[in-house]
Amino acid sequence: MDGQPTDAKDRTLPDSVAKGLVERAPSKLRPYMRLARWDRPVGAWLLAIPGLCGVALAGIRTGYAWSDPILLVLIFIGAFAMRGAGCTYNDIVDADLDRRVTRTADRPVASGAVSLNDAWFFVALQCVAGLIVLLLLPRMAQLIALASIPLVAIYPFMKRITWWPQLFLGITFNWPLLVGYAAGGGRIDGPAILLYAGLILWTLGYDTIYALQDREDDALAGVKSSARALGSRAREGVALFYGASAALAAWAGAAAAGPWGAAAALGYAAHLSWQAHRLRPDDSGVCLRLFRANRSAGLLLFAGLVAAGLAASVLNGRPLIAGFG
Repeated sequence: MDGQPTDAKDRTLPDSVAKGLVERAPSKLRPYMRLARWDRPVGAWLLAIPGLCGVALAGIRTGYAWSDPILLVLIFIGAFAMRGAGCTYNDIVDADLDRRVTRTADRPVASGAVSLNDAWFFVALQCVAGLIVLLLLPRMAQLIALASIPLVAIYPFMKRITWWPQLFLGITFNWPLLVGYAAGGGRIDGPAILLYAGLILWTLGYDTIYALQDREDDALAGVKSSARALGSRAREGVALFYGASAALAAWAGAAAAGPWGAAAALGYAAHLSWQAHRLRPDDSGVCLRLFRANRSAGLLLFAGLVAAGLAASVLNGRPLIAGFG
């Protein structure tokens, strides 16, 4: 791979955000920005949102502190850094498969726009940024975050091993919820486990939608996916995953704060229901739009949890934000 030209043409990928930051960047930086998926920021949001929800859920039980907004910013920055590192590592591992799939053939490592050595260096650089964020988190949150490293390392190989790599992605991608919950509440308990399970199913649903775009190419390349496993029942499968996700999110909220907590999942549940209704498995344009729409679904859940936490503080006679007023 290192023998391939590093000045290979840098090409815009089919699912990139049109006329975004990457397209306006200097040409030498664009391949690296594509490696980190800066041209597709929704993935970083989908990694950050579980961490944000973890902090919000912890606040329902303990109340919110003046430091929580700082914690949210750290989780957001860490998610962007580690998502970029994970995607770069994934592209290194998957270069041979990416060349066989139309949508991924132009990824920087697969196309030769970035050499293997440079890609590994870029992984290390992004990990340093993530390490700086890690060192600013509470000790328990640090230990939980470090426990995710084996999951991140193993994930790229799952599409070669199991028909359900999207399930493994859910286990890995939603780990920040446990980090955020521990950072905000100092422990891991029932509500965190319930919401973690619910968001795993959320990821299984939205990444199945994403994988529907590649079913034919994946079959030719021998890549396994939940979209291929479900076949003609993909729409029903996504609806089942989403329904179970919404139910677990409501259960987690109820376990933390009773009816107020359960109500936190209403907007999230409505959005997932809308997605399941609109899904057209054979329309790649619809699949991509619905996949991207999950940023809004996740933010609705986060907003609902924050609102439930503020309501719980009022009902329990706590200050809305400890340390102020």
